[in-house]
Amino acid sequence: MFRARLVSFIIRVLARTWSLDVQGQLPMQPCVVAFWHGSMLPIWWAFRGLRPTAMVSASRDGALLAQLLQDWNYRTVRGSSSQGGSAALSDLVRAAHDHVVMITPDGPRGPAQVMKPGAVVAAQRAGVPLLLVTARVSRARIFERSWDRFALPLPFATVTLVIDTPLTIPPDADRDAVDGIMAQCEQRLRAITDDVGV
Repeated sequence: MFRARLVSFIIRVLARTWSLDVQGQLPMQPCVVAFWHGSMLPIWWAFRGLRPTAMVSASRDGALLAQLLQDWNYRTVRGSSSQGGSAALSDLVRAAHDHVVMITPDGPRGPAQVMKPGAVVAAQRAGVPLLLVTARVSRARIFERSWDRFALPLPFATVTLVIDTPLTIPPDADRDAVDGIMAQCEQRLRAITDDVGV
């Protein structure tokens, strides 16, 4: 617990030096926000003012992130595709009726930039838009050996948040249709990520 609080404190001090440039529109209504695991830190920071609900791994590393997000006024749901996924997804669907819900669809173990179904399914079941988001950071340390090439913005970095056009998932989409939507979302999220060089 002390380690989680210390890490949270250090990151929050660092984040106070960042500046934010938003390209697109921050959501003003309930939705599901999907973004790649490697760029999650500046995106978590950029959305903190909306008091969203976030899906966080039930792992030890997830405990560090959960502490940081709680300090940024997030509500956290613990679980992933590999642990507690079904219950966590149900919690996210309930939350998405009233809140912005945030998911890294390639987390928590990858492969990087390969979309899993959680974000699409949550948006469909909740009947809310799916928003694809990425970020460009002017100065960052990239952890090349991490599976997701995790980006840590350096002090006084500028975070450019890129928010794509909201997508509506048809409520009657069957499994094949959902698979097709996932493939389209993966391609689109990779494209906007490549455009900004993250």
